[in-house]
Amino acid sequence: MNNMISALNQKIYAVVGASENEDKFGYKVFKFLKDRELETYPINPKIEMLDGVKCYSKLEEVDKGIDVVVTVVPPKITKQVVEQSAKLGIKYVWMQPGSNFETAEEYCDELGINAIVDECIMVEMKK
Repeated sequence: MNNMISALNQKIYAVVGASENEDKFGYKVFKFLKDRELETYPINPKIEMLDGVKCYSKLEEVDKGIDVVVTVVPPKITKQVVEQSAKLGIKYVWMQPGSNFETAEEYCDELGINAIVDECIMVEMKK
């Protein structure tokens, strides 16, 4: 629970799996964080702009220090995102329900990342 509280108090977020489709959680999570006036970077190699914000192909392209990576992608991709986050020194990876992989928490521990799994960031921020 402490990881979650700490993650919620951060300022710079990246949403991996951001989507142009307003019905998908990749869009909803990005829009939610942006509307809360948090610095939020969409990550999706298939999109150039999302709601007036430059979209990045991968985490490494963002030239700001990202505090929290939120994943809204399949588990196989989430594992790659965790590895990228570790290389970049990102301390929090928030795996939206359905995006975490079986050994996510243990793997993140090994890499020095605080993992938040099976919790919706939008639900938790509204509390």
